Order: sequence, then structure tokens, then C-alpha cells
Amino acid sequence: MKWQCLAAGAALVLSAATAFADGDAVAGAQVFKKCGSCHTATEPVNRVGPSLMGVVGRPVASVATYSYSPAMKAFAEGGKVWDEALLRKYLPSPQFLVKGTRMTFPGLKSDKDLDNIIAYLKNPGAAQ
Repeated sequence: MKWQCLAAGAALVLSAATAFADGDAVAGAQVFKKCGSCHTATEPVNRVGPSLMGVVGRPVASVATYSYSPAMKAFAEGGKVWDEALLRKYLPSPQFLVKGTRMTFPGLKSDKDLDNIIAYLKNPGAAQ
């Protein structure tokens, strides 16, 4: 019984790891075009929204040169970090996760688009 529990736990960890491992940065660059009017991922320059350069692994609402909405500042409380799991919760419906955010983007509904855009955000240089 003990080994069955360990095997089940290991399988769960491995399946979660592989669920986040897939994605194509080149395809993600195409998906990012939906974001490009408000964000950049290859330059530390803010547009309507903050630069997303280096966003994966960065604390939420932490670009010092950007003025975040009160809703996003409140969401950042507790030390949230933009990791793959949080991006997967946020990107399908930003307004649902962060009530009162100024971001009007309707979200990405496709798991494949999420895989690809996260791969791109992790390494935008791979798409060139």
C-alpha cells in the first residue's frame, strides 16, 4: 500500500511537470501579437501595460517604472510570483482573477495558446 501511494504521488508530480513543459516559443510569439499593442516581451519598455520581459519568475506588480491599478497591487499582496501556474490561472480571464484590473484583454481560452505563450514569455529570444 505504501509503495502504491508513493507511485501515485510520483506519477502526479511527473504529470504536472510535463503539463507545464510543453510549448513552442515561435508559436507563442504569434499568440503574443494579441498582447503586443499593450505589452512588449523583448524590451524593458512599458506601453499601456508593463513590460513582460522577464515576467516568468517575477513578483506580481513589481515593475518599478509602471503604475499598477489598485486591484493589481492588492492581488500582488502576499508575494505572488508570475510562475507558469499563476499565468495559467490569469491569462484565460484576467478580469475574473483580478477584479478591477485595468487590463481589458478577454483572455486566452486555448490550452495550446497558453502553452505556447508561456514558452515565449520564458524565452522570447528563442522565437527569433
